[in-house]
Amino acid sequence: MAFQNYKPWLGLTGSEWVGLDNFRYLFEREDSLQVIWNTLIIAVFKLMFNLGVPFVFSILLNELRKMVFKRFVQTLVYLPHFLSWVILGGILIDILSTDGGIVNRALGVVGIEPIFFLGNGDWFRFTVVVSDIWKEFGFGTVVFLAALANINPTLYEAAEVDGASRFKQTLHITIPSIIPIAIVVGTLALGNVLNAGFDQIFNLYNSLVYEKGDIIDTFVYRTAILNGEMGFGTAVGLFKSVISMILILISYRLAYKWANYRIF
Repeated sequence: MAFQNYKPWLGLTGSEWVGLDNFRYLFEREDSLQVIWNTLIIAVFKLMFNLGVPFVFSILLNELRKMVFKRFVQTLVYLPHFLSWVILGGILIDILSTDGGIVNRALGVVGIEPIFFLGNGDWFRFTVVVSDIWKEFGFGTVVFLAALANINPTLYEAAEVDGASRFKQTLHITIPSIIPIAIVVGTLALGNVLNAGFDQIFNLYNSLVYEKGDIIDTFVYRTAILNGEMGFGTAVGLFKSVISMILILISYRLAYKWANYRIF
């Protein structure tokens, strides 16, 4: 289909063969290039913060000595991971509304004009990244807490005997011990750099933010399903899949080189 001017009523055998025209059209269309750029910006920011925030939060959470409170906080931040973007999208649309939304009400109290979070392109990107961090950092925290649980406690005991403070123990034992798993998580996430989150964007975006918020997956949905350009939409999807496969292979190689991690 990616190499055809595909028509559903003609099928694969009856549709006109156009070779690489769909791919050439992809790089000639101004909106498709903007979509690729939007995807990279949103995905890269998500990748960085979904690695950095759980890393820092897991270290802070690990320092808590009240186990009941520690488990309560861990459960609280982990719960949003199980909520779908259909539900969270509706909640965000309501609380970020310029017409009585709780966030803009709070901004009004301190004298700030209402912000159109879901109607302004730059604010939309910010909202997408922050809301994704809030939803997923609890899951990432679990990964790092598992790594922290495997640290040999005798290292802390020896450091304490030598007079190291909690800060120095964290700096010289905790952080170096979980850096390998952070490298693994970060490198493996490179394979998803073109996945900026269809579910989230689809449930939050609108025509006002297409220029800054449209990503490859939503672009394919609109062109292939809504506009009927199935050949072109398939070509975009195939382009994304090939690039993602290359990035996955590179990320596995990097994970093996830097953290001695491999699965094949």
